[in-house]
Amino acid sequence: MTVNLEIRDTFNTQLPADPISENHRRQVHGACFSFVKPKKTGNPKMLHVSPEMLTTLGLTGQDAKSNIFRGVFTGNEILPNTKPYAMCYGGHQFGNWAGQLGDGRAINLGEVVSRGKRWAIQLKGAGETPYSRTADGLAVLRSSIREYLCSEAMFHLGVPTTRALSLALSGDQVLRDVLYNGNPEYEKGAIVCRVSPSFLRFGNYEIFAARKEVETLRTLVDYTIAQHYPQLGKPSMDTYLQFFKEVGEKSIKMVMHWQRVGFVHGVMNTDNMSILGLTIDYGPYGWLEGYDHGWTPNTTDSGQKRYRYGTQPQVVLWNLYQLANALYPLIGDTADLELILNGLEEKLGTAYLTMMRAKLGFNYEDNHDVDFIEELETLLQRSETDMTLFFRNLGNFKKDASSDGLSLITDAFYKPDEIKDTLKAEWESWFSKYGKRLKKEEREDSERKLAMNTVNPKYVLRNYMAQLAIDAADNGDYTVIEELFSLLRNPYDEQKNAEKWFAKRPEWARNKVGCSMLSCSS
Repeated sequence: MTVNLEIRDTFNTQLPADPISENHRRQVHGACFSFVKPKKTGNPKMLHVSPEMLTTLGLTGQDAKSNIFRGVFTGNEILPNTKPYAMCYGGHQFGNWAGQLGDGRAINLGEVVSRGKRWAIQLKGAGETPYSRTADGLAVLRSSIREYLCSEAMFHLGVPTTRALSLALSGDQVLRDVLYNGNPEYEKGAIVCRVSPSFLRFGNYEIFAARKEVETLRTLVDYTIAQHYPQLGKPSMDTYLQFFKEVGEKSIKMVMHWQRVGFVHGVMNTDNMSILGLTIDYGPYGWLEGYDHGWTPNTTDSGQKRYRYGTQPQVVLWNLYQLANALYPLIGDTADLELILNGLEEKLGTAYLTMMRAKLGFNYEDNHDVDFIEELETLLQRSETDMTLFFRNLGNFKKDASSDGLSLITDAFYKPDEIKDTLKAEWESWFSKYGKRLKKEEREDSERKLAMNTVNPKYVLRNYMAQLAIDAADNGDYTVIEELFSLLRNPYDEQKNAEKWFAKRPEWARNKVGCSMLSCSS
C-alpha cells in the first residue's frame, strides 16, 4: 500500500547532482543539490493535516490516517521511484555574503503533479544534510507549530506563500538553546511537510555567480524559466532580463501584502527570498501588535534592526540588487539591469500608496493622500495602536456622522488613558480630515466598509496566539492548534464564536518569550 501521488521529478533529474553520495558536511561545487535520505525517527505521530492541501495533492482524508502517510511525511518511508535531495545555495545574511548555506534542515521528497499543477514536497526537520554545517538538521515542536499555522494562515489572507501539508512529532528529543544564552534544553522534535511550486531562492543563483560557475548558473536559470516562467520563451539575454523583471514584480507584490496585514518576516536574507515571490522560511517572524515601523521580531537583529517592519520594502529591493549581480554573468550589461531596478524602485512607492489607500477605503486618488497617510502613521506610532484592530474598526466610520471617530478605535490603543491633550486634539483633527476625504468618494459607507474588510483582516496569527498553541501542545493538548487553524482559514469574516481572538495582545504577553521577539532557534 502507498499514498497515491503522481511523482514527476524535474529538479533532481534535469540539473547537475553532487557526485559524492556520502552524507557529511562539506562544500559542494558544480552541483545544484545532493542526494540525501531523511533520518528515521523514534516514534512519529501525526498531529495535524491540512484538508485543503490533501485535496490539492490528490490525497484523501483516509490517506492521511494511514501508516504509510505518517511514514512518508515524517521521513521514515521513501516513496517508490523517488530520490530525496537537499538543495545547494548561498546567500547574503544581514547584508553580508555568507557563502554556501543550502538545505541544512530541509529535505525535498520529490515533485507531485496534481490537477495540472506541479508541487515540490519538502520535509523540514528531517535530519542532517551536507549543508547542515554545525547543526543537526532537526526541528522542534514550537517552531514547527509556528510554521505550520502561519503558512496556511498567510494563504487565506491572500499573501503569496509556501503551504504546509502536515505537522508531526518525531518522537525524539532535540537539544536547543532557545535564547542563545548558554542554557540549552531538550525539546520535542517535530517535522513539517512544506509544499510549494518551487523552493528555489535568490541564493541558489548567487552561489554559482560567486564561485564563477557560470555554466551551472546558466543551466539553473534556463531550468527555472522553462519550469516556472515558460511564457518568457527560449533562453536569451532579453529572456534573462524579463525573468529578472518578473521576479522583481512578484517580490514587490509579496512584500506589499506583508505590509498590508502587518507581517514581519524577521530574517529577509537572500537565501530566504523565493524566486517565485512567495513567503518562504517562517522563522522568527511576527505580527505587529502596536503599529511600529521600527519593530523586528528577531532577537538576532535587535541591535541593527535591519529587517524591521518599515524597511521590508527597501530590503526586498536590496535583495533584488543581489539577484541582479548573480544574473549579470549571463547578461553582461549593467545598464538594462539598472533600468529594471530603477523601475522596480518606482513601483515600490506606487504599490505602497495603492495598498494604504485600500486600507483606508479610498478609491479616488487625491494628490494629498501621501501627506495624509504619513500623518496617520505618525499618530499610530505615537499612540501605541494595535494595527489589526485599528484598521478593522476604521471601516465602521461614517463620513457624515457627527459622532467622535476616535471612539471607534479606542479599543485599539494599548494605553487609552494617554490619548489626551495635544495627542487627542491631533487625532480629532485627523478624523475631521478623514471625514472630508471620504466625502470625495462616491461609494456609500456600507460599500466602503465591505471593501475595507477584504483588505483589513479581523484575525491574524499574533505571536501570543501561536505561543498558547505551543504551550498546550507541550502538555499534549493539540486542540488549540485546530482552533487556530480553523479560525485563520477565514481571517476576514465575522466569526461570532471567536471574538476572544479579536483583541489586543494581553499585557502578560508583552515581554514573554515567544510572544514578543524570537530567536532563529528551530
